[in-house]
Parts: sequence; C-alpha cells; structure tokens
Amino acid sequence: GGKDRRSGLILTIPLCLEQTSMDELSVTLDYLLSIPSEKCKARGFTVIVDGRKSQWNVVKTVVLMLQNVVPAEVSLVCVVKPDEFWDKKVTHFCFWKEKDRLGFEVILVSANKLTRYIEPCQLTEDFGGTLTYDHMDWLNKRLVFEKFTKESTSLLDELALINNGSDKGTQQERERSIDLNFLPSVDPETVLQTGHELLSELQQRRFNGSDGGVSWSPMDDELLAQPQVMKLLDSLREQYTRYQEVCRQRSKRTQLEEIQQKVMQVVNWLEGPGSEQLRTQWGIGDSIRASQALQQKHEEIESQHSEWFAVYVELNQQIAALLNAGDEEDLVELKALQQQLSDVCYRQASQLEFRQNLLQAALEFHSVAQDLSQQLDGLLGMLCVDVAPADGASIQQTLKLLEEKLKSVDLGLQGLREKGQSLLDQISNQASWAYGKDVTIENKENVDHIQGVMEDMQLRKQRCEDMVDVRRLKMLQMVQLFKCEEDAAQAVEWLSELLDALLKTHIRLGDDAQETKVLLEKHRKFVDVAQSTYDYGRQLLQATVVLCQSLRCTSRSSGDTLPRLNRVWKQFTITSEERVHRLEMAVAFHSSAEKILQECPEQPEAFNEMEQLDEIEAVGKSLLDRLTVPVVYPDGSEQYFGSPSDMASAAEHIREKMKLVSLKKQQLRQPEDTTPES
Repeated sequence: GGKDRRSGLILTIPLCLEQTSMDELSVTLDYLLSIPSEKCKARGFTVIVDGRKSQWNVVKTVVLMLQNVVPAEVSLVCVVKPDEFWDKKVTHFCFWKEKDRLGFEVILVSANKLTRYIEPCQLTEDFGGTLTYDHMDWLNKRLVFEKFTKESTSLLDELALINNGSDKGTQQERERSIDLNFLPSVDPETVLQTGHELLSELQQRRFNGSDGGVSWSPMDDELLAQPQVMKLLDSLREQYTRYQEVCRQRSKRTQLEEIQQKVMQVVNWLEGPGSEQLRTQWGIGDSIRASQALQQKHEEIESQHSEWFAVYVELNQQIAALLNAGDEEDLVELKALQQQLSDVCYRQASQLEFRQNLLQAALEFHSVAQDLSQQLDGLLGMLCVDVAPADGASIQQTLKLLEEKLKSVDLGLQGLREKGQSLLDQISNQASWAYGKDVTIENKENVDHIQGVMEDMQLRKQRCEDMVDVRRLKMLQMVQLFKCEEDAAQAVEWLSELLDALLKTHIRLGDDAQETKVLLEKHRKFVDVAQSTYDYGRQLLQATVVLCQSLRCTSRSSGDTLPRLNRVWKQFTITSEERVHRLEMAVAFHSSAEKILQECPEQPEAFNEMEQLDEIEAVGKSLLDRLTVPVVYPDGSEQYFGSPSDMASAAEHIREKMKLVSLKKQQLRQPEDTTPES
C-alpha cells in the first residue's frame, strides 16, 4: 500500500531463515503484479528485499530473479542488510558487476536508513515507518474478492444461458432449454449477499494512524476493485431478476400440471380402492375382541386414506395460492379442480367417520354387555354360596351387599339398553356407500345380535332377581332368628339380674306388720316382672324353633339358652318362695306380737295370753333360725340372702320385739307369783 517518491508502488519481499522456494516466490510476484492497473505499473516499482533474517546467497538469487519477473517495472531495489553484514567487498562487487545487466539500481541499506529513499509514512513499522498494514486482513479481503469475481462471472454465464434459452421461439424449445440448464451451480442470493458485503467493506475501509493522525485513503487495488464489484453486482441483479421470472413462469406451469395430475390420482383412488375398502366392511363384531379387531382394520383403512387426505390438504393450499395469484386464464380450471377434489374428499371422510362412530358404539355396547355379564356372574356366584353368617350384623351386611349388586345390575342393564338402542339407531340411519345412489343395506345379522344380547341379559337378570327374592327372605328370617336368640339370651340375663337383686337387696323383713305386708306386696310385683321376663324368653325360644324349622337348620344357641332359662327360673322360683315364706312368717310374728303387746295385763284372759306369748316366741325363734339357713337349689348349690351383717340387721327388729314379748310374759307371771303370799 506504500508509494515511493515517484508515486510508484512499493513491493516488500520479507525473507526468513528457512529455505525460500524460488518457484513459489516467482508465482507470488506474478500474482501481486497482476493486481495494479497498467497506469500504476507504468510509474514503476520500488522493491524492498528484507534480508535481515536471510543469507546473502538467497538475497542475491531473489534480486536476480526480479530481472526475469518484473524487469521493466522495477526502478529501485533496496536490500535491507542485517546489523552483522556480509562481506562488504563481495557484496559490493557483485551488485556493481550486475548493475548494467539487471536494468535497475540495487542499494544496500540498513533498516534505520531506509527513510533516505522512502518517506516514513510509506513504510511499515518493520522498517521504522508509520504506515499501518495488516497483511491477513488484506489477504482475506483479496480472497473474498477473487471468490466473488469467479463465482459471479460463472453465475452470469449460467443465468444468461438460462434466460436466453427462455426467449426462443416455441414453448417446447424453451422448456427443453430450461430443463437442461434450469439450476445454477451456485446460489444467486448467496453470491449477491457476498458481493454487497464486499462492496460495503471496500467503501467503508479507513485506516487511522496510531496517534490519531490523518486517515489514509484505500489502496489502489481496492479502489480498482470497487467499480468491478459494482459492475458485477448490477449485471447479477439484472440477470437474476430475469431468471426469477423465468423460474416463476416455469414453476407455475409445472405446478399446474402437477396439481392436475395429483388431483386425478386422489379422486381415482378415493372413488376406486378407497370406496371398495369401505364397501367390504359391514360387521360390528359379536364381542369386544371382535369389535377391536374391526376397529384396527378400520384404522388401517383410515391410515391409507389419511395419506391421500394429506395430499388433498396440500393440493388445496396450492390451488388457493394459485387462485390468489389472480391469473384469469387458470381461474376456471383451478376452481373446478378444487370443487371436485373437495366433494370427493369430504364424502369419503364422512363415510370414514360414520364407520368409526359405528364401531366405537359397537365396542361400547359390547363393553357394557361384558361388564353386565360379569356382574351377573358375580351375583349368581354369591347366590349359589350357602349363607353361614356369624351374627345378625353380618347378615345385614351381606343383604346390603346383595341389594347393591342387584342395583348395579339394574343400572348396567339400563345402560346396555341405552347403548343398544343408540347402536340400532345408527344402523337404521346408515348412509349409502355409493355416490348419489340409494343402496339397501342388509343389517339383519347385526340387529339380531344386538337384540339377542339385550334379551339374554334381561333373562339372566330376571333369574337373578328371583333368586335374590328367595335369598332375601331367607336372610331376613335368619336375621329374625338371630334377633330372637339374642333377645332370649338377654331375657336370661335379665332374669339372672332379677335373681341377683332378690338375693342381695330383698333382705328386710319390716319393723312391723304393716311394713312387712308392703314388702310382701312389692315382692309379688317383683315376681310378676320376673314371670313376664321368663314368659318372654320362652316365647322367643319357641319362635327360634319355628324359624329353624322354616330354614331347615339347627339354631346355634337355642339348645343352650332354654336350659339356662329354665335353670335360672327354677332358682328364682325357689328363692322367691323362700322370700315369701319368710315375709309371711314375719307378718304373722309382727301381727301377733303387736296384738298381744297392746292388750292390758289386768284382763281376765291372762292364761290364754301366756299361750299366745309362747306361740309368738316360737314363731320368732323359728323365723330367726330360718334367716340363718341358706337357699338350696336343685343342683346342690346354696345362696344366702345378703351378707351376714345384712341378715343381722334384719333379725335385730325381730329380736327386739321378742324381748318385748318376753317382758310381757314376765309381767303376766308376776301376779301369779304374788297371789299365795297374800
């Protein structure tokens, strides 16, 4: 990018310690010298051979080579020598000897003295100058430029061939020419984008000095490249615009032909093999597995149709796009194709949907029928198992479960009828598979199968209902049996509690005759309650016997409950009789004692009173003795009334009254003892 004082371009050749290939160097120089314009070449070149890192023999060879590569253009060759220079005599003699033959002047100079021949602003930093230069940046831009030039030139030739071929006379010739050269070898858009980016780089490139100096103008080769790039871009845009129009016309013609061909393919397949596939599918299956197999077969048919429907969607979009383009010459044909395609596809899709809905309804019908059949089997199995519950609660639970199963069966049968009726309605409304024709479709087999399934389920449900009624009656009787047994056992418990209360709390004998009579009356009422309890238990046990006979089974607890009831009742009867006997003795004692104690001792019946007093004492003693005797039951067991302290308390009033009787007796004896003395 630098220039000498004659405005000639500066060519720098850096040499290194490694072996330098003269062939490669020659090719590189040829390439670099081809870049400047002839005007620039006429001003000559100043060549700087940087030999600071090379040997003298290499430098000499390079200088001599310049004579063959650029003899006329080279005006000055500056060989930059290293600090430790070669043999001055040899080098000076060699250059002086070859000066006339070379045709250009060769000088040896140190790097720091190179500015004597070239301005510092035209030298790079390597030689002590201020010229900013990035070799890799220049190389990359040069490669982009050459690639763009090569591709754009080739592309222009291809586009011209294609565009010129489209201008031929007949349409057949144009199509044949376009077919042979239809696609360019490179993408025009990519080439145009590369050209615009390159032009932008060339137009905007500026270099600034390291200290913010005046910006330096682009190099001559870059200025030279700008108009060339602009010219190529203009030619490319022109040819590419023509090429796009050619492609559009060709694409339109090809697309229209392809659409016509594809439309006929879709229509022919749907009206042919597609319709034939649907005509052969009539059944609904007699089970879930059969319906699923038919559904799978239908899905295969739908899968084949879906491929053609996808083609239909694509064709419809293409036709719509062409219609929006607004070419009047194709509008009528395109609309006719679109209408024909839509009619056939919608008709076939409706038939597929109807068939799918029919098979889905059949599958739901068979699913409900299978569930109902399983429910009926479960209910029948439950009814066939003999009932052996542990108690009334388990029977109630079993009965509740039975009612729930029966209710579930009712709901299942109702659902089956609804599904069946819906399926029959679809079959009766089945459309004709033929286009525009009424075809009588025989569906008797499907109808008979559906009605047969519903009738069979109705009969099975009726049989189960009859068995449920019988089982319900039996279970209710068993509930009643358990209830009677439980109540009878409760009656035994109540009677045992009454006996326990009689022994532990019915102890008092009363302080006088009136109180004792009241206790005796309460005891009789108490006995009536016990008698009612016993009678209630007997009635319950009699009811269990009747229920067992009806159920043809033996009661689990009635055989044990009846002896217990009789045993407790026998113990209660003996204890009650003993209580009555003691109360009656107490009434007799209190009545006699109270009567005799209220009479006056001066009455003339004193002799009879003594006898009565003796009888009263005998009754009292007998009563006291009886209080100490336990109640003896038939099984040999014994029971006392209350605790010993309770019995002592009850006997205390008897003893006190016996003391009064004894005192009365003594009073009656005193007059007898005093009469002889007087």
